[in-house]
Amino acid sequence: MTTRRTLLSAAALMPLPALAQGADPVAVVERFHAALLAVMRDAQRLGARGRYDRLSSPMQQSFDLAAMTRIAVGPSWNGFGAAEQQALTEAFSRWSVATYAARFDGYAGESFTTTGIQALPNGDVLVRTSLNRTGGQDPVVLSYLVRRGRIVDVYLTGTISELASRRSEFSGILRDGGPTRLTNELNARSARLLGA
Repeated sequence: MTTRRTLLSAAALMPLPALAQGADPVAVVERFHAALLAVMRDAQRLGARGRYDRLSSPMQQSFDLAAMTRIAVGPSWNGFGAAEQQALTEAFSRWSVATYAARFDGYAGESFTTTGIQALPNGDVLVRTSLNRTGGQDPVVLSYLVRRGRIVDVYLTGTISELASRRSEFSGILRDGGPTRLTNELNARSARLLGA
């Protein structure tokens, strides 16, 4: 465990290379986990804004946030103008990073383990992992859907699609106020998470 932690720490200090289309899905997830653990270890000193700044680049490189925005918005995406799509993508990306910065706000000996992979018929790969917690707590099962070398969805407890949950939540906001309202809502959530 100590050796693995040392390797993860070292990997987190290296700049993340641009991920190629054919990047190894397990490597994509483990690079992100290494960066996340490094931020967790330094969480208190960094504060929410510092964690956001440190996670922004690894998340932009590991996650296809533009694709995730389209998936979370759903079919109405195609009816939005280019400027509305761009504003929504930026707001969703900012909120995604802010959410991780807020959730992972400390370190108590946690580690990540990759537990398996599953190739899907469409070419996507599901990378199964666990967040191992201390103090007798059960591990948290997290599965990452990797498409063309980048993460496009996260399944909590292995089965609950984060983007499916977001789509359900966003549909009401879009129905009431369209893309502008959703963009404003996501920006407001980011500001709250970062204490701005």
